[in-house]
Amino acid sequence: MAASDPKPLTVRCQCGNVSFLTPTAKPLALFHCHCTECQKQTSSAFGTSAIYTTEGIFPLSPDLSSKLKYFTRPTNQGRTMDCYFCTECGSRMFHRIKDPEGTPYPTLAIKGGCIDGLDWTGGKHIYLRSAVIKIPPEWEQYDTIP
Repeated sequence: MAASDPKPLTVRCQCGNVSFLTPTAKPLALFHCHCTECQKQTSSAFGTSAIYTTEGIFPLSPDLSSKLKYFTRPTNQGRTMDCYFCTECGSRMFHRIKDPEGTPYPTLAIKGGCIDGLDWTGGKHIYLRSAVIKIPPEWEQYDTIP
């Protein structure tokens, strides 16, 4: 008997207004980002992003689109980032990067704390140059991005 494919995970905002499924059960990558933008966004020491393909999420359905707002900010690599949040509670749900010409990447970063059942093992700590807490040396880490 073949094992069934793992089921996608549910993503929810704090108030429950926004809810959708991840494209796959497991993200392509998991990052704990210590950059100053993520510190501001999370009001904490770092933000956690699970990287998934945009399959099944973009283009946004009319229902999901009606429950989200976004703002666009520049990145330090000359790109832009669309940052999506719940219109009711303000929870940041995900962000998507666009190249300098405005073409969206085929991936998005869903905020780890919004994903029910996320496997938090194996996350990479990035932008340690801005870290406000000490990270154990045995954890995978980078001054900027790998």
